[in-house]
Amino acid sequence: MQKDRNVEKVLSRWDVLFLAFGAMIGWGWVVLSGEWIIGAGTIGAMIAFVAGGILVIYVGLTYAELASSMPTTGGALIYVLRGVGPKSAFVAAWMLALGYISVVAFEAVALPTVIEYIFPNYKVGYMYTINDYEVYASWVLVGVGASIFVTIINYLGVKSAAFLQMVLTIIIALIGLLLIFGGIFNGETANADPLFVGGIGGIMVVAIMTPFMFVGFDVIPQTAEEMNVPAKAIGRILILSVILAVIWYVAVILAVALGLDKESMVASTLPTADAMAAVFGSDIWGIVLILGGIAGILTSWNAFIIGGSRILFAMADKKMIPAWFGKLDSKHGTPTNSVLFIGGLATVAPLLGRPMLVWLVDAGGLAIVIAYLLAAVAFVQLRKHEPDMERPFRAGKSSIVGWLAIIFSIFFVILYLPGMPASLVWPYEWFIFAGWVVLGLLLMFAMRKNFPKEKMKFDK
Repeated sequence: MQKDRNVEKVLSRWDVLFLAFGAMIGWGWVVLSGEWIIGAGTIGAMIAFVAGGILVIYVGLTYAELASSMPTTGGALIYVLRGVGPKSAFVAAWMLALGYISVVAFEAVALPTVIEYIFPNYKVGYMYTINDYEVYASWVLVGVGASIFVTIINYLGVKSAAFLQMVLTIIIALIGLLLIFGGIFNGETANADPLFVGGIGGIMVVAIMTPFMFVGFDVIPQTAEEMNVPAKAIGRILILSVILAVIWYVAVILAVALGLDKESMVASTLPTADAMAAVFGSDIWGIVLILGGIAGILTSWNAFIIGGSRILFAMADKKMIPAWFGKLDSKHGTPTNSVLFIGGLATVAPLLGRPMLVWLVDAGGLAIVIAYLLAAVAFVQLRKHEPDMERPFRAGKSSIVGWLAIIFSIFFVILYLPGMPASLVWPYEWFIFAGWVVLGLLLMFAMRKNFPKEKMKFDK
């Protein structure tokens, strides 16, 4: 953040862990677990998340070292700016911004989907059909209204709600654990068939969604300046949060697969909620899962609109994008224009209906993997060119962790490309990604005179 901005170090170790873990588990597991199982089979979906988790753990190790070395707002922007250069830093930050924004927009589409489960007949006012999904005015208004509400809250300046984040994450975890243990002990083994669907292609289709699901860990670098935590501990907390999230998703997939047969899963609006109801023998438990999951919407929504606005603020602070994005509220110190920008994009998302859920996951996932790739490159470059840089948390003695993160990131980028079984859907997902790239190029061209000319010199 700006040097003249007073930042209080108020976040404890537990606050940071709950912030990252709560952001990662969020709501996606409730909305999409059925699609993962249907797309890849029970074991196939679990393998996909383990594979995605391995990628994120290696990337997380590079982040852990870099965050402990450079505990300042901006995350990947700062690391790549120092390790590679300004243009690559712009790309990394711009891609990460799309990842954050896609999560916020995802929540704006997920919420009306939740309401549809609790009140199945609430959709009125048919508007149009997108990708075989009928869009209704009442459905859109729920998402738009909630997006405006969350944006206003952040615009006015939400104080660090570490305690609230902790409470909401505990609620999510307790309800999720009920589902997990209920599925394991009350579910039917026969329901898990088929174990694999579509072979390697099916696993790839699910695997490309995993970076989007795990993106919450890099909220930690965005709050590094506000942590009352030793630099070395930042890296440990980051890795722990990723490992916990991998275990969480794999366990939820198993529980849902055991709790619901495939015919019921295909016909279900929210298979995770129906699985909860099935293993405990009452529809009330499905509603309990939904109500607990709404807490996940709030934790993710708030965390990522804060993280996304700070990324844009940091870019404006480095004169990479217009100063408009760097405007701070005089009373609360929040980047108000960046908040409005992200909130505005999320407000439009519900107009594209429920298919927008998967489009956002895939398009945002590609952007996130590109950001991870560049952060890993920065890790390797800094190990080579600045071997004496202070590293309170070291991800191994050699650069092998960085090279593995680069290899895994490139592999995941390839999965998104045309011709691959898991390539982005044309035209919707490519339109989202390409539109963001074009907007970034226009901004880079417009800001070329003020753009940094060399690598950043970091003064701790």
